[in-house]
Amino acid sequence: MTRTVLRGGRVFDGTGSDPDFADVALENGRIVGLGTGIDGDVEIDVRERTILPGLFDCHTHVCISNVDLWGHAQAPFSRQFYEAAKNLQKTLAIGITSVRDAGGADLGIKEAVADGSIAGPRLQISIIMLSQTGGHGDDWYPSGAHVPFMGPHPGRPSGLVDGVDEVRRKVRELHRAGADVVKVATSGGVLSARDDPRHAHFRPAELDALVEEATAAGMFVMAHAQGADGIKNAVRAGIRSIEHGIYLDDEAIELMLRRGTWFVPTLVAPQGVIDAADAGVSLPATVVDKARMVIDIHRAAFRRAVEAGVRIAMGTDSGVTPHGRNLRELQLMVDGGMTPAAVLEATTRSAAELMGVDDDLGTIVEGKLADLVVVGGDPYDFTDLAERVEQVWQDGKRAV
Repeated sequence: MTRTVLRGGRVFDGTGSDPDFADVALENGRIVGLGTGIDGDVEIDVRERTILPGLFDCHTHVCISNVDLWGHAQAPFSRQFYEAAKNLQKTLAIGITSVRDAGGADLGIKEAVADGSIAGPRLQISIIMLSQTGGHGDDWYPSGAHVPFMGPHPGRPSGLVDGVDEVRRKVRELHRAGADVVKVATSGGVLSARDDPRHAHFRPAELDALVEEATAAGMFVMAHAQGADGIKNAVRAGIRSIEHGIYLDDEAIELMLRRGTWFVPTLVAPQGVIDAADAGVSLPATVVDKARMVIDIHRAAFRRAVEAGVRIAMGTDSGVTPHGRNLRELQLMVDGGMTPAAVLEATTRSAAELMGVDDDLGTIVEGKLADLVVVGGDPYDFTDLAERVEQVWQDGKRAV
């Protein structure tokens, strides 16, 4: 096997240390050496560059590229799969080598990435978000029409469920379909026209059954949770991560600290809705009004969570915002009180831990998979980090 050495750069290893000079040796898809004076068959000069672990985005929607609901309704069914291929490639190009898809991607898309048929980050998939009737995933409109944002198909069952028995069956159906993680909406949301993000959805008994079934199948659960009561219900049920967390209150933060619950803030998402509306995308007025209403509340809640020490992993809701611009989230996290080093850790080691893949990914350590990103300039300057990504490695092979 060929041993490749990235020589002369600084290494941010994701373990909490600041970047320091070291060579990194790669062989047979893994990191096999870290230090100075390492021999290699192929040497790549990365002087004046920084090597990062492969980056993570813990909340994406690779099958959608925008929030143009009417445009989605008019698109041919198969278009979503081509959009996914394009979006995955854009995501990989900015150094994100692992994503958790929060609804949309099915097993076929995951397998196409895994076998090299299409380029993209490693995928964990939830397939579809579970929603109660009248909830964030219910696509009913007052005219009586259903305009699905992500309609069901043979690889992606409907996520609309009510009651304990339906929840149990649906979790089993998603596991059968290839889901790695279960996503559930425990509150209303911004993009759904007929609910309120402050209202809690699903009752505790339904959430308890959902977590029990997911755990039995070896799956984690992630909760779209914006209202405080929905967040607290999710945490009490043992759900692993809170997505968005717009109306986090002190009680919710204390519960999350006590249970070790993760927070994936997606700070860029409400701004993405506003940007789309300002660009002329036709959205229901209630959707745009909700996005404007929550943006400052969301950022204030994130700051309180940071100050309290809640565990945070990076996620963007890309699809709601453009793919390939995911790293805008990092500067928003700094603006919310995190240090740049902590933001990079949230985008590497912490994200890998949330997704349960930290044995192989998230840090630059001998024996781990060789997912690496080489960047020019200051790795702690996030204002244009995506433009400074020069090399992306997956499994020890140059991907970008």
